[in-house]
Amino acid sequence: MGSRNLVVSYQQQQREAKQKTFVPAEGRNRRVLQDIGNLVNDRVSLQGKKPVTEVADTAVARNVRAPADSKAPAAEIKKVNEKHRLEDVIVISSDETEKSKPVSRRVSRKGVKTLTSILSARSKAACGKPDDTLVDIDAADVTNELAVVEYVDDMYEFYKLTEVDGRVHDYLQSQPDINGKMRSILVDWLIEVHRKFELMPETLYLTINIVDRFLAVKMVPRKELQLVGISSMLLACKYEEIWAPEVNDFVCISDNAYTREQVLVMEKAILGKLEWYLTVPTPYVFLARYIKASIPSDKETESLVFFLSELGLMQYHVVVKYGPSKIAASAVYAARCTMDKSPLWTETLKHHTGYTEDMLRDCAKLLVQCHSAAAESKLKAVYKKFSSGDYGSVALLSPARSLI
Repeated sequence: MGSRNLVVSYQQQQREAKQKTFVPAEGRNRRVLQDIGNLVNDRVSLQGKKPVTEVADTAVARNVRAPADSKAPAAEIKKVNEKHRLEDVIVISSDETEKSKPVSRRVSRKGVKTLTSILSARSKAACGKPDDTLVDIDAADVTNELAVVEYVDDMYEFYKLTEVDGRVHDYLQSQPDINGKMRSILVDWLIEVHRKFELMPETLYLTINIVDRFLAVKMVPRKELQLVGISSMLLACKYEEIWAPEVNDFVCISDNAYTREQVLVMEKAILGKLEWYLTVPTPYVFLARYIKASIPSDKETESLVFFLSELGLMQYHVVVKYGPSKIAASAVYAARCTMDKSPLWTETLKHHTGYTEDMLRDCAKLLVQCHSAAAESKLKAVYKKFSSGDYGSVALLSPARSLI
């Protein structure tokens, strides 16, 4: 009798060990990249099948039987069933996995001050009490990450320091075949090409800068001057434009005066002479900042500033005598004089440009003289461009009398 009970007890322990590691085939329901467990079962019967615990209890009740002479078989079966219920496999409901949603890790940066902005504010506070007459021109762009408000002042301070690298001096003495009038004709034609291709304004300013810098270091025959112009614009387009015109487009617009191979050879020669240095602050870089500082600003004033600036770019003596930042600031000052703004030069403009009225008056007078002569000039590309309604017909405005 005792040996029989030992056998039954041993068999019961073996079944319990198997029950702990046993996973029925119908319980396997792995979900790809969703479940954290290997087994997904519901305690509710699925498709008429019994839950795992119920199946296990039935198997134990069927296999573990009391001996024939046992007086309390029902009590032993009940204890076994209760023991197995406590050792049931923990079930992860599929409903819970379906309800779980991925947590967004994107954190809003609006209103969050960076270390740089905090240090900048402390530095300004240490410099003393700010001038009440200065207007914070970047206040509206604090939340605009592309405006880089935290670094913009440092950037323009760097531009002012490096503008000398991209500035040209009198180079026509080393060009026997080229004079100032030929350069003006070339720039006038390039402005027409620039408008024909509907290019960005940055491209035009960089094109003229590349032309002048190349002519300052390389003697060019008269017949190749136009080739230098289209090759320079090709380079500027590759640097500034998203969709740059093709080489054949420039060959076509030059009336096939040069071949595709000639354009590519000249492009390579320009890059070699300039040592691939194309990241230079042109007047446009400063115009974008100074127009913003010219408060109040409107579209008409902005167009007038660009009109005066492009007139200045056509004049060799203006480009040689004044740097990009002074040409830009003078264009803003001349435009405010033309529009009779009051005051003509504000403390905000003085702060951001670094120039006073007296420092700009001579250059501004030259720009206004160009404005006065634009209507009668034979080179009318700039005049026609800014006489159109797209630019508010600002070329038709009367020049500033106070600067004539």
